[in-house]
Amino acid sequence: MRKFTAMSLLRNLIFVVLLLSIAAGLGYLATQYHLQHDLTQNASNSLGPASVGVLGQLGGPVNITVYATEQDARLGDIRKIIRGFLSLYQRYKPDINLVFVDPEKEAERTRAAGIQLNGEMVVEYAGRTEHLTQINEQIVTSTLLRLAHSRDQIVMYLDGHGERKLDGIANHDLGSLFGAKLKQNGFHLSSLNLALAQEVPGNASVLVVAQPRIDLMPGEIDKLLRFVDRGGNLLWLLDAGPLHGLEPLAEKLDLQLPPGIVIDPAATGMNVPSTWSLGATYPPHAITRNFNLITAFPLARPLMWNENPDWQHHVLVEVASRGWVSRNMPADDHSSKPPAFNRRQDTPGPAVIAMALQRHINDRDQRIVVVGNGAFLSNSYSGNGGNVDLGVNMVNWLAGEEHLITLQPRSARDSSLELSRTELNVISIGFLLVLPLMLGGTGGYLWWRRRRA
Repeated sequence: MRKFTAMSLLRNLIFVVLLLSIAAGLGYLATQYHLQHDLTQNASNSLGPASVGVLGQLGGPVNITVYATEQDARLGDIRKIIRGFLSLYQRYKPDINLVFVDPEKEAERTRAAGIQLNGEMVVEYAGRTEHLTQINEQIVTSTLLRLAHSRDQIVMYLDGHGERKLDGIANHDLGSLFGAKLKQNGFHLSSLNLALAQEVPGNASVLVVAQPRIDLMPGEIDKLLRFVDRGGNLLWLLDAGPLHGLEPLAEKLDLQLPPGIVIDPAATGMNVPSTWSLGATYPPHAITRNFNLITAFPLARPLMWNENPDWQHHVLVEVASRGWVSRNMPADDHSSKPPAFNRRQDTPGPAVIAMALQRHINDRDQRIVVVGNGAFLSNSYSGNGGNVDLGVNMVNWLAGEEHLITLQPRSARDSSLELSRTELNVISIGFLLVLPLMLGGTGGYLWWRRRRA
């Protein structure tokens, strides 16, 4: 009996020692390695891949100074809210330094920083600073994206001939989403009238040429061609119809611009006119890397080119694999009569509607993007699919900042739960009555069996 008791004590002692050893080992591992998994429906406690990618581009420390009192009359402990949210960023970038300043106790420092609101933050990176008065993932990541720009980038757009404006609010303009997104990402926008300017300014990172409505003068064309000869980066948005004097630019780039509009029967399956070309898969390129959003191009024209050893050509968007290029389509995507393929005049698909050109000239890499459609970035259509994201990717690549990815906000799933009164009663009775009775009954049954044994 004593031997049995000693063996039992030894076994229990070994079990306790092993249990404590395992607990100590797990505790040590927990301090050395961090493993987290977000089980919320919309991953609300984690950063999106785009935000993580932006943090990966920041090579040095980020200093965030928060000017907030310890208690806010409306929000309560505002410091705790900010600290908890920014901890998501510190999880991926530990050298985000967070400092809190009480504006009531340090009024002079607060005034010197130009603080206007309680909870306002000053974000500093690489000698550049920005102020934040709101906090959410899109705002914070966009701020870091702007600070990550290695230099001031100016995007100019040709003006004076009825072109689409990057800061315009008309339906055909590009400002409401596309232009606003460029400014949000740190680009400076400026118009350029070649009838007034002596040349395209040398500080223009990218020149956007949208479809003019009236002819450019020969002198303006000459300035534009000299810009290309110097190695300037260009985004050319071509609509179907006449070029209004831009034919020499097409010749300079060895482009062939056949007449016609791309017809994509696949568009009807998405409840949009077949005169819309839908992009779904994209050839590999820095602009389309990891890009898997659907894009829509209303009334797009096809692009072709002559092989030229000076230029590298890359297809960006190819559409209408089961469609064709119609040469007799009116410039209207609301026609009630569905288009039909004409063997004599139409050209079978697929069709290229966006391409990139690249060459080395004047000791620099020149980049040009040509899109056979300007409407896809207009205020009327830019909200479709990934149109704006693709446009921003194009500008990032043209400006030599393709490492700065666009932030695509995650769609929030419906997190509300609506239950009927009957369902609420069933759940209440189940948890408050049935479940306790089952647990009590199971416990009583086990007690009874052990007592009989």
